[in-house]
Amino acid sequence: MMKAAFYTLGCKVNQYETELMAQSLKEAGYKIVPHAEEADIYIINSCTVTAISNQKTRQSVRAFKRKHPECITILAGCMSQAYPEQAEQLSEADIVIGNTEHKQLPALIEAYLREKERILDIRPHEAGEAFESGIISDFSGKTRAEMKIEDGCNRFCAYCAIPYARGRVRSKPMEDIRSEAARLAAAGYKEIVLVGINLSAYDAGGADIADAVNAVAQEEGIRRVRLGSLEPDHISDDILARLAAEEKFCPQFHISLQSGCDTTLKAMNRHYTAAEYTVLAGKLRERFADCTITTDIMVGFPGESEEDFAQSMAFARQIGFEKMHVFPYSVREGTRAASMPGQIPKAVKAARAKEMGALAQEMREQFFRAQIGKEYEVLFETKKGAYNTGHTKNYLPVKVATEENLQDSIRTVRITAAGKEDCSGELL
Repeated sequence: MMKAAFYTLGCKVNQYETELMAQSLKEAGYKIVPHAEEADIYIINSCTVTAISNQKTRQSVRAFKRKHPECITILAGCMSQAYPEQAEQLSEADIVIGNTEHKQLPALIEAYLREKERILDIRPHEAGEAFESGIISDFSGKTRAEMKIEDGCNRFCAYCAIPYARGRVRSKPMEDIRSEAARLAAAGYKEIVLVGINLSAYDAGGADIADAVNAVAQEEGIRRVRLGSLEPDHISDDILARLAAEEKFCPQFHISLQSGCDTTLKAMNRHYTAAEYTVLAGKLRERFADCTITTDIMVGFPGESEEDFAQSMAFARQIGFEKMHVFPYSVREGTRAASMPGQIPKAVKAARAKEMGALAQEMREQFFRAQIGKEYEVLFETKKGAYNTGHTKNYLPVKVATEENLQDSIRTVRITAAGKEDCSGELL
């Protein structure tokens, strides 16, 4: 039996697609092993959201080939789809595929074994293409499972190469969502995270994101339904009302901001203002008890002045995000921003990222301290040493000191202390 190992870079959608490829290989008779172990095949599922992502992809492909020269090395994912010429130049990759051939992986491996010739099979996305079919019943032993229900993006933000890597918006049929939820519940999963490239654009036969949440929540074995990253201008009052009415819905909202300055948002081709984002944040905190709002913030976008950056800092503090992913602008070949005037020096971007990151940590620790004395249900995921760790419905990270192995169980915990990265609690 041939052994295959995956190394996944990037977002939860990539993680899901790794599982889809792994399932196809298992069904074809392959054994899946961790990438740190010896295998016959190594598959690198790439990311291209930043230039650093592309660099990590190239380094990973070369490292696996250098360490395992006799094995088959496969490059898959967003980097090869968005930048096929760069992917082709990676001679260490024996097979190169994009984002449209996940289920063809066993056949491509067999063709390579038969012909012993390098395979380049990057098929372009097409207008009107259907959502990639596939239903997963296992997620590599994790406590929570991801379910991809949307792919593609129609936004074309000035800095982003993802529409080229992912194509246009398309959505998973509701019947497939129900079938996959049933299989995941039967496998013992208690929480499902719905993910997509532009998740809030989900639209399958008139069904929206709230309908998708409800479809998963109807599965008796599922105790929690969580959403991945959302865009702020797709979240209507009707959707919020229906999400609030769903008892199993987790009130954690990761809503991409990118900048708190309207001038920068307009240059980015984002479709909302800081004021509109503020209104949405207010609605969320009014409707959902103990909800958390987390976000992504980019610094150093072309033309961002010191005043623009200061506005973004002030806005982040005003909203009081529970967590922020801060990153400097990265030039992506083929995007509008790559040729914009006012490119910010690397040192300035790094300094702004450091300052925004310090604010993010300050607000994170403030949020943790505010949880002391509260009681939450925690889904425990891991046991390391004396501690069991898990998350609340609003994704507060919690650790409890106990010899009992609490993995995969939901227990009530009182928060007793706050640290820099998580909270400590006691079982009730």
